[in-house]
Amino acid sequence: GMALEGMRLVKDYLPRAYADGNDIEARAHMMSAAAMGATAFQKGLGAIHALSHPIGAIFHTHHGTTNAVCMPAVLKFNAPEIADRFDKVAAYLGIAGGFNGFQNFVQDFNDSLGIPRKLSEMGVTTDKLDDLVAGAIIDPSCGGNPIELTEDNLRELFIACI
Repeated sequence: GMALEGMRLVKDYLPRAYADGNDIEARAHMMSAAAMGATAFQKGLGAIHALSHPIGAIFHTHHGTTNAVCMPAVLKFNAPEIADRFDKVAAYLGIAGGFNGFQNFVQDFNDSLGIPRKLSEMGVTTDKLDDLVAGAIIDPSCGGNPIELTEDNLRELFIACI
């Protein structure tokens, strides 16, 4: 579907656009990927955005970077419900190893783009953990997560990401 094709475009063209901002072909494909992603949002979001929204509100971090930092922990958390589907995603994207290969790809991709591994590298601290959890639990994105989000598992996710 559209979300998969958007992911493929990001996989293929974001490294080029990142390396050379004047690469108009890569940037055009990224613009298409962004539009596809925006359309895919209509199916709902999940824990990545539920975490990122209060982090951005409290610590003023860049939303896309915050999403990328949170993604590995959320993939691991959601694995029991998404691994089978992501075996197919990995195959479509040409990533070996199914869901585990996809998880490794995400971390390697983030590393290649200079994305921090932890939110603490972006100035996020645990002293606002209660506020982060309070913001996340009321975020509408919670409803789209494949595993029900609670204050306890959100707290664990924040700690894993920070």
